[in-house]
Amino acid sequence: MTDPDAIRRRPNRPRLLDLFCCAGGAATGYHRAGFDVDGIDHTDRPNYPFTFTRADALERLAHLIATGHIHRYAMVHASPPCQGKCSLTVGTNNSRGWGGDHEDLVADTRTLLDATGLPYVIEQPNGQAEIRKDLTLCGEMFGLGVIRHRNFELGRCTVAQPVHVQHRGRVRGYRHGMFYDGPYVAAYGNGGGKPTVAELQTAMGITWTDVREELTEAIPPAYTHFIGRAFLAQIRAGVAA
Repeated sequence: MTDPDAIRRRPNRPRLLDLFCCAGGAATGYHRAGFDVDGIDHTDRPNYPFTFTRADALERLAHLIATGHIHRYAMVHASPPCQGKCSLTVGTNNSRGWGGDHEDLVADTRTLLDATGLPYVIEQPNGQAEIRKDLTLCGEMFGLGVIRHRNFELGRCTVAQPVHVQHRGRVRGYRHGMFYDGPYVAAYGNGGGKPTVAELQTAMGITWTDVREELTEAIPPAYTHFIGRAFLAQIRAGVAA
């Protein structure tokens, strides 16, 4: 799978490590901001558009720290699983007795990220995940066709919180047996008025994968493009850790 921007690695571009990388929504935003990106995930990700290693993300991170190879990177992004505390699990699924045990790797991920000594970002959906909400981003901030709120804990870096723009209407789909139209599509699940794959790709700004599961798990590249540009501006200003 080719780089979505058709840009090869360039000298002097800082490198970013993308943990729990899925299909590369976060990675693409960072790449567009000016990073080269290496992704790690425990599952094969043939659609990942950059350098990819299949491995346990935390084991790989611990190895990089132990060997000192972590210092080839300028920054680390992590989207650790925490399904047990996302809004859907806490709300609808739990109220109906659905689901079971879910991994929560946020704390273990933070411990290792702190040990890197590098700036880092931990990304999580809205819910009860135990992260600092240093930054919250929404698709409407970037003119996207999804709302998709995401929270970011920022270690050794800062990003100014943009104004949370008022939503223009509802998310299209069925709610309690009634269909509602609206300017946004629901980037999760199937049925119930959910968008087609093509609609999801357009709404999120993701074109390099047509796998629904990957699309529904991804964050729009616009989010990490915003974060990555802010971090690189700090490097140029000499204020980043």
